[in-house]
Amino acid sequence: METKENREVILSVRHMDVCFGKRRNRFKAVDDVSFDIYKGETFGVVGESGSGKTTIGRAIIRIHPTSAGEVLYHGEKINGRISKELDRKVTRGIQMIFQDPMASLNERAKVDYIVSEGLYGGDVKYTRAEREEKVSQALRDVGLLPEFASRFPHEFSGGQRQRIGIARALVMEPEFIIADEPISALDVSIRAQVLNLMSRLQKERGLTYLFISHDLSVMRFICDRIAVLHKGVMVELSDCEKLFKHPLHPYTRALLSAVPMPDPRREKEKEIQIYDPSMHDYSVDKPKWVELEEGHFVRGNEPELAKYREMLAQ
Repeated sequence: METKENREVILSVRHMDVCFGKRRNRFKAVDDVSFDIYKGETFGVVGESGSGKTTIGRAIIRIHPTSAGEVLYHGEKINGRISKELDRKVTRGIQMIFQDPMASLNERAKVDYIVSEGLYGGDVKYTRAEREEKVSQALRDVGLLPEFASRFPHEFSGGQRQRIGIARALVMEPEFIIADEPISALDVSIRAQVLNLMSRLQKERGLTYLFISHDLSVMRFICDRIAVLHKGVMVELSDCEKLFKHPLHPYTRALLSAVPMPDPRREKEKEIQIYDPSMHDYSVDKPKWVELEEGHFVRGNEPELAKYREMLAQ
C-alpha cells in the first residue's frame, strides 16, 4: 500500500504569490500559497468567490504570471521564463477545463476544430484522418456522438458544452487536469453526470485533478484532499473526511456550516457561523502554517494552535 512518503508528487507549488495592477493599485490575489499534488489524486481548492482559487489554477497553467514562488511540474520549474521544449511538455501534460462552457468555446468554430486545436502546434504532426479519429474518440469518451464534430457550440446544451470542454482537454492525453468550477454553470441534474464522467475518466486514464470549487458538498464527493483558501491565503489543508469531521480554522467551520442539509428539520435547526477576520490578533504573535496531525495543516499563531490541538484531542 502507498504511503505518504512514497507517493509520486506530480506538481508542487512553493510560496506562490500572484499580484495584479502596479504600484499603488497593486493587489495580491494569492499570498504565499504552498501545496503538493500526488499522482492519481483529486486535490481540491475551496473558498468563496474572490478568494483566489481560479487565479491559482491559471497561474499553474501559465495564463497568469506569478509574482513570487515556484511551480514545479515533475520537479521542473514551469513558472516564469521557460524553454520552448518545456512549454510544449507543460501544454501536453497539463490541461484546463474552464468554468463557463459557453465563454470558453469559440462560437465561430465547429466542434471538430475546437477539440482538435491543441493537436496542430505540437511536436507530432498528425494527418487529417488521425486528427479526426482522435476527436471522435475524445467525444465518445465524454458520452457524445462523433457526428457532433460538425456542429457549432450554440447547438448544444450547457452539459454537452462542458463535455466538449472536457473532450478538448482529453484529446491532448494529459496526465494532470485543472478543473475550474466545471459544474457551477450547469443544471443540478447534469452536475452529477459530469462529476461521474470525471471520476470514470480518472480511473480509466490515471488522471490527476486540481478541482476548484466553492461548493463543499461537491468537493466531498470527488476530492481526496481539500485546501481552504481565504482572500488568497491558505488557512487549512486536510484529507477530505478529516476536514469534514474536524474542521479547525473558523473560516472552514463557517463554510461547512453553510452547506445545505437534505433533512429539512436539521436544515431549519442548524446554526450558520459567520467568519470575522478581525477575531485573529496577529499584531505581535504572527501566524504559522503547521501540521497538527498527519496530513492536517492549519494556519494560526501559538494561542490559536493550542486551541486547535485541544479540539483534535476531544
